[in-house]
Amino acid sequence: MLRLNDILQRIAAYHPDPDLDIIKKAYVYSAKVHQGQIRKSGEPYLVHPLAVAGILTELKLDEASVVTGLLHDTIEDTLATMEELEDLFGKEIAALVDGVTKLSQFQISKEASAEEKQAENFRKMIVAMAKDIRVILVKLADRTHNMRTLEHMAPAKQARIAQETLDIYAPLANRLGISWIKTELEDLSFRYIRPQEFEELAGKVDQRKAERERFIDETCEIVVRKMRENDLEVDVSGRWKHLYSIWKKMRAQGIEFDGVHDILAFRILAPTIPNCYEALGLIHSMWKPVPGRFKDFIAMPKPNMYQSLHTTVIGPFGERIEVQIRTRDMHKVAEEGIAAHWAYKEGRTGYGRDSGKFAWLRQLMEWQQDLKDPKEFLETVKVDLFTDEVFVFTPMGEVKDLPQGATPVDFAYAIHSKIGDHCVGAKVDGRIVPLRYKLKNGDTVEILTSNAANPSKDWLTYVKTSRAQTKIRAYIRAQQREKSVSLGRELLEREFKRFGVNLNKTLKGDAAPKILQELGVRASDDLLSAVGYGKVSPSQVLQRVLPPERLAAPAEAEVSAPVARLTEIFRKVAGRGARTGVRINGIDDVMVRFGRCCNPVPGDRILGFITRGRGVTVHTEGCDKVLSTDEERRVDVQWDVRGEYKRPVTVRVMTADRPGLLADISQKFSAAGVNISQANCRSTGDDRAVNTFEVAITDLKQLQGVMTAIERIKGVFSVERV
Repeated sequence: MLRLNDILQRIAAYHPDPDLDIIKKAYVYSAKVHQGQIRKSGEPYLVHPLAVAGILTELKLDEASVVTGLLHDTIEDTLATMEELEDLFGKEIAALVDGVTKLSQFQISKEASAEEKQAENFRKMIVAMAKDIRVILVKLADRTHNMRTLEHMAPAKQARIAQETLDIYAPLANRLGISWIKTELEDLSFRYIRPQEFEELAGKVDQRKAERERFIDETCEIVVRKMRENDLEVDVSGRWKHLYSIWKKMRAQGIEFDGVHDILAFRILAPTIPNCYEALGLIHSMWKPVPGRFKDFIAMPKPNMYQSLHTTVIGPFGERIEVQIRTRDMHKVAEEGIAAHWAYKEGRTGYGRDSGKFAWLRQLMEWQQDLKDPKEFLETVKVDLFTDEVFVFTPMGEVKDLPQGATPVDFAYAIHSKIGDHCVGAKVDGRIVPLRYKLKNGDTVEILTSNAANPSKDWLTYVKTSRAQTKIRAYIRAQQREKSVSLGRELLEREFKRFGVNLNKTLKGDAAPKILQELGVRASDDLLSAVGYGKVSPSQVLQRVLPPERLAAPAEAEVSAPVARLTEIFRKVAGRGARTGVRINGIDDVMVRFGRCCNPVPGDRILGFITRGRGVTVHTEGCDKVLSTDEERRVDVQWDVRGEYKRPVTVRVMTADRPGLLADISQKFSAAGVNISQANCRSTGDDRAVNTFEVAITDLKQLQGVMTAIERIKGVFSVERV
């Protein structure tokens, strides 16, 4: 257990003139207000704030951050008040504690979905980071200690917290450049999300531990000897890659543990940048480099300020190894990230000039202000946070970093939104390429434009950056809105004309604000758009414009009766035959289609959007097609399944190519009561096979159950819903 003296010694070791009294004062205060509180582990609650403060000293943060670590739970979990903290510790520390507290408190309705809650929490995190980056560093330290003690929680809570950690906190640590926290959070999350696979992989790694450690020692000796022969003094170390990264590689490549080659990484720390390149040359002279596996992050640093040379070589005894070469200063940044740039000047601490390098944080601030839909917001920021980069050049030699898989359209929007909007083609290294071409490291890209060109909806199927996605969707929505406003005006004018009422005068008259308010819209264009999409009918508008006696004129009644009968017939026909299993705004006999792109099944969170002339199309909430539609066309839909009801789902299973495996998979489907309506199985020629099954599924629980059962079959590499 960490003690107060340990924390005081650590901060005194790196801070030139620390105020240790305020840390002692915070410790005494935290001990007093948390007195009697016990953690799930049975330990006194004070263990947690002490551990959080200890992690912050490992990051070499200032006294204010360490004090915040000691006090971070006082407002939420004790009778302490903000006024009391401000009186005792000052405005700066009180503001930091307040920032961390607000990250833990959801101000969102109980009816909100898990995605909406996560998005709202993430919004708060971004705003807090923009105000003071130390808030998120304290939160990361808090989450790290909570993950270390997660075994004391209930299994369901373990899985939920671990998934959130993997989705949000580990990528944030990576973006902030704190590699050791990112690595630890990923491995701890892996342990609770996939416990069986974690234990199996950890066991296999332990079995080869002694052999591997001997190999690491021998390889380090060879490298040091080679460097000294060339008058180069370096530090050399080797390590296993962490479990989660090994497991990800196994999943991505569809291989077993024995098939993973470069799971050992060696690090060379050299005195200067020229020495780094000299060391690289010596490594390549000793061992043959693997083509396409060299990356120069010294010349082109990552957005989180990481710098290093990476190469993969066929090392001693034919073993494939990764080698990272950097200076000692670069290594400090690689381990501590943003915290390595903490400046202690004139008795004050602050985040120095390098804060300008975190352009992604400014982008996240823009997205959280612009995007109101929580699902779209979360999808957008995940693109920016969780992808590897490629580095490409403008014709003038300027470097642009983009997510892996980015296209010329992404590049165009990265330069300027107008260039993206008017993009018609692209040249890469002087050669015309398709707009869906995936850019590679080192490409020089030139964008061809035309003032007559506009964004295409098809671009959304292959662009990768959040900036491009947001701009394209905004344009498409504007276009769709124009069409719906035009159609709505036409429908209303026709209906108003029958009653001798002038639409324009009505929309500009004194009664207009009241009419708009009653119909739940803000402006006349919003009303026209709602009518165009069918959300509001012309008769609903007329009911608020004309008195009942004018609407109930005999002539109109005669005309309306057949229309009403036809409407009733349409509704009956639409609902006849097999039930759709979906209720829209409380009505269960509306014409419904299911999106083939995502094939929702009962249990999925679903959303519908109005398709003119074809009723309502139902998609899963996370489907890309839903995110690209106009919000005004979206309608709430709910499952309403009664009796025997099944939906087609396609499941893809990647396996080893061995006899009897197909029979094992079929048996699992049969045991779960799932009928296979179609199967397509083919060998890929490298002792692997791709098996695609179309099956009839009752609900999401049944689908998840059968996928989990198939995943456990020996020789199955991955199971995914297509």
